[in-house]
Amino acid sequence: MSQTYSPSRPLRLSEVERWDIETDVAVIGFGISGACAAIEAKNAGAQVTVFEVAAASGGSAALSGGEFYLGGNGGTPVQKAAGFEDSTEDFFKYLMMAGGPGADEARVRRYAENAVAHFHWLEAQGVPFKGTYLPGKWLEPMTDDTLVWSGSEAAWPFAQQAKPAPRGHAAQMVGMGAGRTIMERLTAKVESLGIETHYSSRALALVADEENRVQGVVVRIDGEPRRIRARKGVLLCAGGFICNDEMLKTYAPAARVGDWPVTGGNDDGSGIRMGMSVGGAAIHMDQFFITRPFFPPESLVKGIFVNERGQRFINEDVYHGRATQYILRQPNQRAWLIVDNAIFDRPMTRPDIEVAAVGETWEELEQELGLPTGELVHTVEAYNRYAEAGSDPVCHKDAKWMQPLVEAPFAALSYCTTDFPGAAFTLGGLSTLPTGQVLTPEGAVIPGLYAAGRCACGLPRWGDGYSSGMSLGDSSFFGRQAGRHAAIGE
Repeated sequence: MSQTYSPSRPLRLSEVERWDIETDVAVIGFGISGACAAIEAKNAGAQVTVFEVAAASGGSAALSGGEFYLGGNGGTPVQKAAGFEDSTEDFFKYLMMAGGPGADEARVRRYAENAVAHFHWLEAQGVPFKGTYLPGKWLEPMTDDTLVWSGSEAAWPFAQQAKPAPRGHAAQMVGMGAGRTIMERLTAKVESLGIETHYSSRALALVADEENRVQGVVVRIDGEPRRIRARKGVLLCAGGFICNDEMLKTYAPAARVGDWPVTGGNDDGSGIRMGMSVGGAAIHMDQFFITRPFFPPESLVKGIFVNERGQRFINEDVYHGRATQYILRQPNQRAWLIVDNAIFDRPMTRPDIEVAAVGETWEELEQELGLPTGELVHTVEAYNRYAEAGSDPVCHKDAKWMQPLVEAPFAALSYCTTDFPGAAFTLGGLSTLPTGQVLTPEGAVIPGLYAAGRCACGLPRWGDGYSSGMSLGDSSFFGRQAGRHAAIGE
């Protein structure tokens, strides 16, 4: 009878009759974390073999905007050229705030102190950066510029604790989706190093001894299970679990409102489950990134979000993902962006957005939305007074983005869950040291097992604090750390 394998159950070493492939480091997944781990391990002298379930490299990174969140050390060359100074402490403070209640200080410190060096490393691998600054609020550059404001750096409460600076560094490509450029360059680097790669190869289960020390992995290649011995370690770089509805129901049910996941389609949680199968702790599994973009155009930032009670609930100058997290918490997940004729437009990424109501007066708009009588009128009157004064004591929106809403007609753009699906991916994953070593719930290292990217819970671990570029920055940097440690123990 043929052997049945499961990511949730390791194959015991005693059951392995022979090894079909032997290597020093087995990398599971050829997205950005896997690519960077493989490069670093190879450069450290290890024999590296990569196994990718898809027919080509790329993973979710290839579908991303291609931004890395970088700064500190006075600033990257791009930040400095644009006139921005970015101290390591300010960068560290922002990352700690962005990481939320469970921020990993050791991980944040290592990243903050080495992010500029990582920028130069990415350049050395062939990732192109034009080196120019694009002002304004953008989801990602539509041009081939590099530097953008990609988070909540200039918004309350972050700007009150860490000096703001733009930190999104996008790879050079005209239009959206520069992630594919990044992965093309990193793939070329992996190939140039002669790293053995197996495509259309699904990891089925870890191989571990009775003490859960990881010895290798079972991978289905050409339809047959092959036992892979990994002398120095297995690196799990197989993505998150946004494509696994059962895992979402169990760990992150709120993320199921994202109808268009940011994924290559293989983020099924198998890597996380393999780590858990040998005792790995999975942490912050309820956390996820989600967005319903409301800019560009940036004129819409001057509008106000209200819920079905007619009340504001967020400073609208924050990162779009943070605003979306707050929208999901509103009664019945109903919210609208309220605008007047002076700023009315449709979001560039959602030109067909539902215009839920239009009115010549605020009373008409309130009635058409079915809000409690007088509540929207009161909210707008108060907001207009704050805008005139240049101060927002309710939600702390920066005065730069405030202007009275007075020019009729008035409109409400629907950000209700029923009208606007979100783009989402998970942030929870295996607990690791900054070296990528996977930990048990008691904090013990599992010998021979590493994780990076969204298989691990890295820098971005709180949906409220996410900024564009954090996932690529985290995945590439800590993929490198894991690859190097697996190869030489440093």
